Order: sequence, then C-alpha cells, then structure tokens
Amino acid sequence: MSRWRQADSISDWLGRFHNPDLEARFSRHVRAESAAHVVTSGLVAAAMFAAFGLSDYALLGGDDPAMAGLITLRAIVVTAILALVMAVRRRPALVDRVWPVNAVIALGITAIILIVPLRPETIDTQAPAVMVSVIAVYLFFPNRTPWRLAQSLYLSAGFMLAAWLLAPVPAKAMTAYILLLILVNVVGLLTAMRLSRLRREQYATLLEEREVNDRLQSEIAARQHLESRLTRMVRTDELTGLNNRRRVQELAEQVLRLARREDSPVTVCMVDLDHFKSINDRFGHGAGDSVLVRVAECLREALRESDILGRFGGEEFMVVLPRTGLDEAGEMAERLRRAVSGLGEQDFGLPLRVTATLGLAELEPGERTIDPALNRADEALFEGKRQGRNRVLVARPSAARRQPAAE
Repeated sequence: MSRWRQADSISDWLGRFHNPDLEARFSRHVRAESAAHVVTSGLVAAAMFAAFGLSDYALLGGDDPAMAGLITLRAIVVTAILALVMAVRRRPALVDRVWPVNAVIALGITAIILIVPLRPETIDTQAPAVMVSVIAVYLFFPNRTPWRLAQSLYLSAGFMLAAWLLAPVPAKAMTAYILLLILVNVVGLLTAMRLSRLRREQYATLLEEREVNDRLQSEIAARQHLESRLTRMVRTDELTGLNNRRRVQELAEQVLRLARREDSPVTVCMVDLDHFKSINDRFGHGAGDSVLVRVAECLREALRESDILGRFGGEEFMVVLPRTGLDEAGEMAERLRRAVSGLGEQDFGLPLRVTATLGLAELEPGERTIDPALNRADEALFEGKRQGRNRVLVARPSAARRQPAAE
C-alpha cells in the first residue's frame, strides 16, 4: 500500500480524508470544479422555481389569496439562489465554507415544505418533486456528507409532516411516500458517499503518480550527475582540472584529422617543472599540489583557446598546438616558460620559486598519431634538463631530430 493510502486513509462514513491537511489540499484541488457545479445547479434550481411559478398561476389564477404567498416565496428563493451564484462566481472559495451554500439550500427546502399548505391539492405532484430534490441535494451540491444527510432528512421529514397535517393524503399513500423517501435517502446517501470516496481515491492516486514522477526525475538527475562526474573523472585530471593524458590524445586525434585535411602544421610541447621533488621534500605534498594547481592555471591563461592543455603525469604537462609550426610554437613556449618562472611567494604563500623546462616537436608528414612527436618533444625536454633547466629546446625534424637546438 502506498504512503498516501497508509497515512491518509479515507473515512468510510464521511467520505473524507482523515488527515485534515490533505483534505484541505483536496478541497483546493477541486474548488474550481465544485464552484462550477454550484453555479450550474443553482441556475437550474432557480429556473425550476421560477417555472413552477407559472404553473401556480395557471392553476390558481391571479385572484387566489395563496398566489401572492407563492409568488413571494418563490421570488425570495430565486433571489437567494442567484445571489449565491454570483457570490461563488466572484469567490469560488465560498464553496468550501459551511454556511453560504447550506443556508440557501435550507431556504429552498423550507420553501418546498411551505408550498404544501399553500397548494395542498397538488400533493401528488409535489411528492415526486421532493424526491428529485432529495437526490439533487445528495449529488449536485458540494457539501460534507453530514450536511447533505441533514438537509435531505429535513426536506423529507418536513414534507411528510406538512402533508400529514395540512394535505388530504390517504394513509396508504402516506405510507408509500414514507417508504419511497426512505429509499431515496438511502440510495442518495450511499451514492454520495461512494462518489466522495472515489474522488478522493483519484486524488490520492494523482498524488502517488506525482510522487513517483518526482522520484524518477530525481533519480534521472542523480544518474545524469553521476554520469557527468564519471565522464569528468575519465577525461580530467582531478587535482588540476586539466585534461588527462588520455583525453589529450583523443583531442589530438581530432586535431590531426583536421591538419591532414588542411595540410596545416601541428606542434606538441612537453612542460616539466624543475626540481619539483625538492618542493615536496621541503614543504610537503600539499604544497606540491598547490604548485601544480597554480602552474596549471598559469599555463591555461597563457595559451590560446584552440590549444589543448593537459597533465601528462606527476609534474609534467603537455600541450598540443594546432595550426602552429615550430617557429611560432617556440615563441609560445618561451612565453609559457616566462609565465611559470614569474610565479613566486606571492602565488604560493611559501618562499619558493618555480621554473620549467620545455621541449617542442612538430608532427612530420606521414605520422598518424601524436606519439612520435611526443617522444621527440620529451627527448628535447631531457636535453634541456641536462643543459641546466629553465629553457625551451626544439626537436628539429628528420636528420636533426637527435640534435635539439637551444634557443
């Protein structure tokens, strides 16, 4: 059983939610529909009361003393009903209050009962009208079940008492009227209770569907967030937020395909921080991580939007420079070196200075992957380390590959 049906079950007798807050929510949910029912039922009832006035005039004529009383009674009821209709149209919330609707219904019922002494000779036609009115009270006016029952019993008992005292009704006919009114009240009450329960069960089902839908939406959002996080983990270096080595190679393949179509150069750059181990040994790995993060930011700021930057591993970074030959790449690498060497205590909060050695290599014709150029750039980088660090070395193509030239 669902949470709604466990915690907010419906009363078998009243046809209402046991939970008052849920009942109030249901009332707000059906308020517009209930107001429309009151307006429609009120207009029909007013029209019926007015139409029966014409019947009174046809039977009694304008000179009968009872005619004035009937016209006055019907005019009062029609006016009250129309006033209720107008009020509910302006303020639909009135249907949730006890007195506005019940007061007008009680007035109409009183008028029906008073018609018996004013027109006792029409008791045979009034009895069916009373039975129809009882059913209407149960089915068409949005009252609570106890009020529906009270109004219907008032109409039934009042009509039978007036008929017994003031109209010539034979005993057998009176017995038939009583049995028929009891049957009508039982059927009307059971029907009203069933309809009230069904409407609330439908509302509970709607709440369940919304709850399930909200849960599904939350699960979908959580799954999408997890997938996005996993994608970032697969593609991104967790510490620096840069592309990891695999992602750089994936992006480099796209760059290579474009370069082959355009016949444009591509250069790769390896960046290695000098004496990084001494930073970890002297200040701790936390300080080393801070240095890597700040250097990553520095490299990102110094590169173009089209350049591909990633962390190769440890203190080593790699850059893929599309549409860039060695000469232009050398200038960019020198700019990167100066940017890194410009970092100091103001950036790390520690008395240290960071420098970097960079190696460059351009992809050669016929190379289908970035790996050969990476290897040459790595060789140039290590040659720069041997020459004293904090410099840019370029791996020249073909025959000059094994003899990198310093700037």
